[in-house]
Amino acid sequence: MNKKLSEKIKILKDYISQFKSVVVAYSGGVDSTFLLKITTDVLGKNNVLGVTAKSETYTSSELDDAIKMAKELGFNHKIIETSELEIDDFADNPPNRCYYCKKELMMKLKTIAKKFNAAVIFDGTNFDDKSDHRPGMMATKELNIKSPLLECGFTKNDIRTLSKEMKLPTYDKPSFACLASRFPYGTRITKEKLKVIDTAEKFLRKLGIKQVRVRYHNEIARIEVSENDMKIIMKNKKDIVTKLRSLGFSYITLDLQGYRTGSMNEVL
Repeated sequence: MNKKLSEKIKILKDYISQFKSVVVAYSGGVDSTFLLKITTDVLGKNNVLGVTAKSETYTSSELDDAIKMAKELGFNHKIIETSELEIDDFADNPPNRCYYCKKELMMKLKTIAKKFNAAVIFDGTNFDDKSDHRPGMMATKELNIKSPLLECGFTKNDIRTLSKEMKLPTYDKPSFACLASRFPYGTRITKEKLKVIDTAEKFLRKLGIKQVRVRYHNEIARIEVSENDMKIIMKNKKDIVTKLRSLGFSYITLDLQGYRTGSMNEVL
């Protein structure tokens, strides 16, 4: 571990140690797994509770991964259910959609934190998230949710590097955003549409593509993968067209700009 990262880890542990008990919003992704592990190491298992939301906007495989990792890593873990689609301000998919999702989740975590006698709630927002369109950060600020990785200056690369050194299975896990991020703003999000996207992306991952997004543009499916994986798309294009047309798409396109975080925000 280099000196810079050693100093950051010390700052993070000192930050965490000021609290006696903590609830951590735990998705099973790179950031929240790293944060929950460090927090548990500092405060002890009995003083830390990782909470994962079961939602129609997340895939069942992501939930399964979170449960599996929590068990393997010895976390104190709880599953709750959220219902974002019942919130019209979320389902109508405005540019600040994530604000309503994050607010509902954090309100539920506040209730859990009170029962757990937790002094504070942590989320896994990191320093790089400041450069993207993140309306959910407004909700965390309003509700006084703490973001230790952001406040202590941890970038995504820092977290992946340290996760690898700590032998966390998430160190090279592809970034995952909720399925609602596949829809252009203003396109209403439904359970049926979410299922279509989930099915399409699962099919593409089975071809050996780790990082993929299928963006939903009504009758058009816009596929985003890394440049290296574009050859897999072309090699299997007939099967991909057949599968995605069976899901209701009329036109199947490959985005030549490739995978990128928050491509739906480019219109803002």
